[in-house]
Amino acid sequence: MGRWTQYDEDSYRLPEGMERIGYDADTGRYQFRDRASSVWQGQPGSQFGEMTRVSGPPHQGSSSAAGAGVETEDDDDLEATAAPTRMRRDGYQSLPMDTTPMARRQHVNPAAYRQLLPFFLIIGVILLLVYKFIVAPNLGPPSDPCANKENSVSHLVEPGETCWAISQAIGCSLEELEEMNERVDCGRLMPGMVLCVPLKDGSLKGSDSEEAS
Repeated sequence: MGRWTQYDEDSYRLPEGMERIGYDADTGRYQFRDRASSVWQGQPGSQFGEMTRVSGPPHQGSSSAAGAGVETEDDDDLEATAAPTRMRRDGYQSLPMDTTPMARRQHVNPAAYRQLLPFFLIIGVILLLVYKFIVAPNLGPPSDPCANKENSVSHLVEPGETCWAISQAIGCSLEELEEMNERVDCGRLMPGMVLCVPLKDGSLKGSDSEEAS
């Protein structure tokens, strides 16, 4: 027979708060009681080890007993007692042991977009003004500068031409050409611009002689 030590005492071998209260000679089981006054019994012929709860509150003391490897009689299969599984619309179904909540779509707060509405409105007004005063005038065909002027004809500026060269070609002075085209800056004359030039008799005669020849 081995020597007795303090490790053989119930206070060391039993879970905290558990005490031995009796022994059933018929079944060979020791009986114990925990802090919640629940009665437990051990395995036949074993002083320590796994225990089974016999009576007492259903939920008290179960946590301490489970930490010491103690099993209860009313512990059923976790899959059978688990709450009904939930299923999302996309077919995902959580497992019975899955305690993580399923992700849900967050509701969009419309108040956040209402705060940004004035900024979008200002941007829209700016774009509308840019289109009206800058883009739209350049989309249509160029207006005829000689629409309300008599004895005049339109002239399309070609590459290399200047106001002075055009005035010399049609037989008028540079000042007269500038008066008929007040909005045109001769220093910035570009090919493709339309000028209004006076219709001279000499130019008509010259053009008639060219047609006759």
